[in-house]
This record gives sequence, C-alpha cells and structure tokens, in this order.
Amino acid sequence: MIKKTTLVVMAAGMGSRFGGLKQAEPITEDGKAILDFTVYDAKKAGFNKAVFILREDMQEDFKQLVGNRIAKTIETEYVLQDTSVLPAGRSKPFGTGHAIYCCKDAVKEPFAIVNADDYYGSNAFYEMHEHLTKAQAGEYAMTAYLLGNTVSKNGTISRGVCETENGYLKKITEVTKIDANGKAAIDGQTVTFPADTPVSMNLWGLMPDIFELLETEYKKFLQTANLMKDEFFIPSVISRAIETDKASVRVYQNADKWYGITYREDLQEVKDAIGGYIRDGLYENL
Repeated sequence: MIKKTTLVVMAAGMGSRFGGLKQAEPITEDGKAILDFTVYDAKKAGFNKAVFILREDMQEDFKQLVGNRIAKTIETEYVLQDTSVLPAGRSKPFGTGHAIYCCKDAVKEPFAIVNADDYYGSNAFYEMHEHLTKAQAGEYAMTAYLLGNTVSKNGTISRGVCETENGYLKKITEVTKIDANGKAAIDGQTVTFPADTPVSMNLWGLMPDIFELLETEYKKFLQTANLMKDEFFIPSVISRAIETDKASVRVYQNADKWYGITYREDLQEVKDAIGGYIRDGLYENL
C-alpha cells in the first residue's frame, strides 16, 4: 500500500531582495507562477496534497493570485506562520525551521518541503516520492543540486553546502553571500566552492517524527538565540538529528538546472526556461 504524501510549500518569506510577493509572480503570459509548475510536477510524481505556509498579512493576496487556482487541481491547506512570537521591532519570521514547526497539526504523513520561489524540475519529485513511500521514522532525504547550477548572475545567494558519505548527508553548512563564481567570505576568509559542490535548495523529504525534533530545538533557539536577528533553520535541526543518531538523510544527486527568483532581474531567465519546457510538451493541460 502506497502511503499518502504531502508537499509542504514555504511561502512566508518577505521577498525583500525581490521587492514584492515573488511567490505569486507571473512567469507565463496567462499568469501562472513557479508554484503552478512545482505542484504540477509533485502531483504527477504521486503527491496527494499541498500545504502552503503563509504569513497572515499575505494570505488573501496569495489565494487570489495563485492558491485558489492550484486548489482546483490538488487537495490544498493553508498554515499561517505564527508571527506573534516575534519580539517588538522584528517583522521577519524566524525562518524555515519555525515555518515547518507551524505545520505540526496539519501534516501527519510523510512529506517533502520546497521553497515557493524555486523551480526544482520534475525528476526531483519522482525520487523524493519514491523515498517517502518506503521510509520509516527518522529516514529522511534531500535533493542536492550542483552549486554551479544554482547561482544567480544578478547577486549573491545563500546555500546549504553539503558533505556526503556513501550517499548520505554527513554535514550541511549554511553559507551566505555566494557569488556567481562560487566565492564567499567565511570567517573573514574568501573561499571558492567548486561548481560541482552539492548544495541544498530546501527540497527535503521528512517523516512526521521531525516535529518532535523541531519542538526540542525550537525551545533551545528561543532560550539562546538573538531573537532580533537570528533565524531557526531547518538544516540546523536536521544536522542536529544526524549528530545525535536520531535520523539519517539519503542524498539524491540532481544535475538539473535550478531556476529561482531571488532578484527581480532573475525573472526573465525563469520565464525563458519554463517557456521552453512548455513548448517541449512537459506541462500539457496545465
């Protein structure tokens, strides 16, 4: 019996570098967003449900621009990322780990998580769905892309740089401000990452037991972090689970070109790429 699987979409980001609600930005002439293609790919691979994580102040706009359209094609639910926990003076949510934690009452089955503004390609969802239908508690997965396929020529990006061993994740390090040539500053030193460095684009396959781990680590975060600026990242929680032997993470290497909208200047490249896939017949009846 194949398990039910859910796609959890992190769509509560501020879009500050982009300047607007980039999760719903049209990339086709008829107004479809990257999310339309992501959900199409996931559903075709076997995912049964989509859960969108939003901020309360963007919920209605998101539904009108993209959510209501997607809800006609797949079972859909919305989860609001709780901002009441933010200290006075902070408007940015606590990050991806907190976003997933907010889904604890809505997601009871194996699930994959993705960013709303990233295009992952159809191959990744087939591999992830196959993994999730067979996985047990603590048997997680991630899709690793090649760094050179994920950089932006329009500015720096942040990536989870992965160390793997025998097909499993050994360590993941969040590196910020990586330029188009793979260069980044770490502890005051300039480091150049090779183009074939495996990186995370937040495509994770998780089991419901992750919520217990998230709760434990979130409590620690609230007690020890600088709540005005620090973020509670999902890779940090997963890394801790690996270190304490509470989880393993199978790494699926993906050589597809990633497309995403970090900066407004990225839009045209995304439009051109997905337009090509449409012409090739990959998205019939979408």
